[in-house]
Amino acid sequence: MKFIRTRIAPTPSGFLHLGNAYSFLLTKILAKRHETKLLLRIDDLDRERYRPEYVQDIFDTLSFLEIEVDEGPKSLEEFEQEWSQLKRLPQYEATLKDLQETKQVFSCTCSRSQIFQLHPNGIYLGNCIDKRFSLDKEESAWRVNTLDADFLDYISYPDLRKNSLLPAKTSCYVVRKKDRLPAYHLASLIDDLHFEVDLIVRGQDLFPSTLAQLDLARILGRQDFAKTTFYHHSLLKGPDQSKLSKSAGAFSIRELRREGKSLADVFHLLGKSLGIKEEIHSFPEFSELAIP
Repeated sequence: MKFIRTRIAPTPSGFLHLGNAYSFLLTKILAKRHETKLLLRIDDLDRERYRPEYVQDIFDTLSFLEIEVDEGPKSLEEFEQEWSQLKRLPQYEATLKDLQETKQVFSCTCSRSQIFQLHPNGIYLGNCIDKRFSLDKEESAWRVNTLDADFLDYISYPDLRKNSLLPAKTSCYVVRKKDRLPAYHLASLIDDLHFEVDLIVRGQDLFPSTLAQLDLARILGRQDFAKTTFYHHSLLKGPDQSKLSKSAGAFSIRELRREGKSLADVFHLLGKSLGIKEEIHSFPEFSELAIP
């Protein structure tokens, strides 16, 4: 198999943790294994949570993990001046205009609390579809009408062709937020198409996002995205078996470094977290056991 490009695409919304390191290292393994270019793409459209120190932590973490990227920013200054998603806003806005012409988007004024009031798991039930609000309505988001969505085909690494229905949790996914900025699914799709990414490594928790982006690409007529290969990896768990999170600061790479932990220590922690019996202390050992 030969791929054009894979990518590491963190969000600067908190300090990176061991789970992020795991995903980054898996991406490095596959990039090396397939002699594929590795792109650093930082998703910074969540401006409320964006902090320069979180971007700097991305560079510090990559350096600590000894991950060298082939393309993308090399510093905070270079990122903000040349690589921020804000520089690609015209592309996102053009895509939103294309979506508007498909007649498959609708305006939604629901808040998160309202959605949870109607469904205990926060699943959106299409409350605003029949209200036919104007797409220019103030304080409204744009959602895609997925009530008639069909099976979506995708390629699971290495080359297994599968299909799945869009899960309930991404029903009527958002493509433009109430602040009028493009939402994650749209920006991520357009970025991957723009940079010609055809191998995407992400956690199993983002499988619904994969399907939403495949659905969005289908609506936009971007059949090239359907050729992307996806590697959905398992998630690391904390001591209480909960998902690691930036907000909790769990297993922060920054804190591990401050405690004097070495990269060998991180590989050892990863091995224990993954339940690997053999002791791991280096990238070659990790590479052999993490993706046989």
